[in-house]
Amino acid sequence: MRLLLKDQTTAVLNSAATRVVIGRLSGLLLLFWLSGCSFEEEFGRQPNLSKSPSMTDTNRSEAPLVYPHSPTVDQVDDYFGVSIEDPYRWLEEDVRQSDAVADWVARQNRFTHARLESLPLRETIRNRLKKLWNYEKFGVPVKQGGRYFYHYNSGLENQSRVFLLDGLNSAPRLLFDPNAWSDNGTVALSGFYPDPTGRYVAYLVQRAGSDWHRIRIRDIQSGKDFPEVLEWMKFTQPSWRRDGSGFYYSRYPESDTRQRFQALNQNQRVYFHRVSTSQQQDIEIYATPDHPEWGHSAEVTPDDRFLVITTWLSTDYRYQISWIDLSRQEHRVLIPGFVHGYSFVGNHGNHFIFRTNDAAPLGRVIEINLENPAPGHWRELVPEQLEQQNVLEQVSYLGGYLVASYLSDAHSAVRVFDLDGKLVRQLHLPGTGTVHGFEGEPDQNETFFSYSSLNQPPIIYRHLVTSGESRHFRESKVSLAPGDFEVKEVFFPSKDGTRIHMFVAHKKGLRLNGNNPTLLYGYGGFNISLTPEFSVPRRVWMEMGGVFAMPNLRGGGEYGEAWHQAGTRTKKQNVFDDFIGAAECLIREGYTRPAKLAIEGRSNGGLLVGAVLNQRPDLFAVALPAVGVMDMLRFQHFTSGRLWTDDYGSSDNPEEFKALLAYSPYHNLKQGIEYPAVLITTADTDDRVVPGHSFKYAARLQQVQAGNKPILIRIENRAGHGLGTPTRKLIDQYADMWAFAAEYLGLDDSQLPGSHRGE
Repeated sequence: MRLLLKDQTTAVLNSAATRVVIGRLSGLLLLFWLSGCSFEEEFGRQPNLSKSPSMTDTNRSEAPLVYPHSPTVDQVDDYFGVSIEDPYRWLEEDVRQSDAVADWVARQNRFTHARLESLPLRETIRNRLKKLWNYEKFGVPVKQGGRYFYHYNSGLENQSRVFLLDGLNSAPRLLFDPNAWSDNGTVALSGFYPDPTGRYVAYLVQRAGSDWHRIRIRDIQSGKDFPEVLEWMKFTQPSWRRDGSGFYYSRYPESDTRQRFQALNQNQRVYFHRVSTSQQQDIEIYATPDHPEWGHSAEVTPDDRFLVITTWLSTDYRYQISWIDLSRQEHRVLIPGFVHGYSFVGNHGNHFIFRTNDAAPLGRVIEINLENPAPGHWRELVPEQLEQQNVLEQVSYLGGYLVASYLSDAHSAVRVFDLDGKLVRQLHLPGTGTVHGFEGEPDQNETFFSYSSLNQPPIIYRHLVTSGESRHFRESKVSLAPGDFEVKEVFFPSKDGTRIHMFVAHKKGLRLNGNNPTLLYGYGGFNISLTPEFSVPRRVWMEMGGVFAMPNLRGGGEYGEAWHQAGTRTKKQNVFDDFIGAAECLIREGYTRPAKLAIEGRSNGGLLVGAVLNQRPDLFAVALPAVGVMDMLRFQHFTSGRLWTDDYGSSDNPEEFKALLAYSPYHNLKQGIEYPAVLITTADTDDRVVPGHSFKYAARLQQVQAGNKPILIRIENRAGHGLGTPTRKLIDQYADMWAFAAEYLGLDDSQLPGSHRGE
């Protein structure tokens, strides 16, 4: 699945984010479980991660640091006759199971927090983050059974609550408050799914940031939960029968709980659960035991006649599609193999509508008649938008129309078509930004969507499909004027001449004198698109006088499947070249210089930061790799890592091994190099990218660092890959990151309100 939803600071609290169609396996979720056992009972003993007193050393860049000791082992692996040392292999062990790793984590955290707590701007930045984060946040409403369901956060709540409206003008009623589920906010609501009658809601519970979830069912009228608890869920969402009798979902077999955070995930199967029965009574609907690596998601068609099953084998947008006639329980394969991507949009009778990249790298909409399903009989409803070079991201079948969301140079454009593919209208959007939403039923005229941009907090719109009318429904208000900041779009050539697009944002009146502290953020992988969305941490960075830049690298989805493939497997170096090209562009255009340039990336973006840091340590002053994939020879051995081989390749393949070894962050660290200041961040309960990646990378980088800039690793306790992280932890994390970057870029707080020199 996708390594990362997007930057978690975007805090997209809309239903589109929480009701992801898992056939695409995007990055996921938010939630809780009501069984009553403690965290330790569920996850085992935790290491002592207490902080030590603050250090008073202020001459950080001159005196060499003495890091906590990281023992080495004599581990050597043979790859096609090439011997590869892995001296920190022992740090791959689960911190919950290994006393040695738990001790290493505790020592590193004490060392790191001592230095972070001594940073002079840390508290000022934290206070400003907290003040700006304290605004009302609304999710995109979902309408089911005549009721409206939506997320809401009053400002600084660790987790967003869920409310419902019995009518648009009704008083809101509280449905879920995950903040009451734990004392520290580490139990989260990662998705909620009302049944079509509006009587029940199935909801997913996420604990300590893990990808593992549990499903509970709540009776909306009484506010009470049914007794059953469904377990062993990853990469799934419930799909209800129209009468609310039960839902379909996917789960993995029960396994050794001690290995659940590191073992490979295999043998996912589809089940039907009837409300008010135990999970042991669930009926197995679909399984592929001969192909344990295959995963499956199931979706009931709006007319309740069919079950559409999307089968996947990796993160790539290549699926096999099957369907079951629910009246006869007949199973048939509609589109065999894993050649192209197909996302089910809806149906009218025996005619299924899909979004696909088959014969259309930018995406198109097709219709397949189940009675004559051969490709030669497919009907094209909306052709590929070749002239505009717009990428089709999402399609909704609403009110008898197709609402299509596109990316145009990585920002949103929305068009409405009739079922003959005729363009009815293009929605007017406030500017260069990102939209989410447009959920509903084929006969439902009413829908909702959100809009935000780098300088505009989210606005929720109520939209009527037939008339095209859009009106403000809710709006988040932040104490910053969008007009005080400007967003630019620039293009620059990469190493091979490829034209790369980049967003650059900063306060108005910025002088291009080459001396501006700049944060360059990137991802470049898994067909994920980086789009301009509102983020409090980024606004604080710009408010301090910093520049924020975000290039759309190859490997992402901003320009279609060909763009994605140009940054995968043996072509992954293109991604790093694009990112280095972005840095050189910012320097060339007078925004900044190497001594004022920081780089940041999460997950696959953490890999990006690690790789370019090795290749061009002279180009950056600060690096912030978060939850990164740092050992490119062994990632496939843990949890969902095997799914990433479509993007990365595999060290089991001779040609791909050479490509992986050439850029693997862990393996390309060298003695005698003066590396920039590095703050690595990860979390002890991350079972997407297991923290052993960051542990090994930090230990080796500390060992080889020839310069005096610090190499620190910040390991969050009771947290995972990002989604579901409590607000309190997010504020603390970004205060540490920005204060660290400010210290080594020479960024002061003179422009920051609330500082001793600010206004």
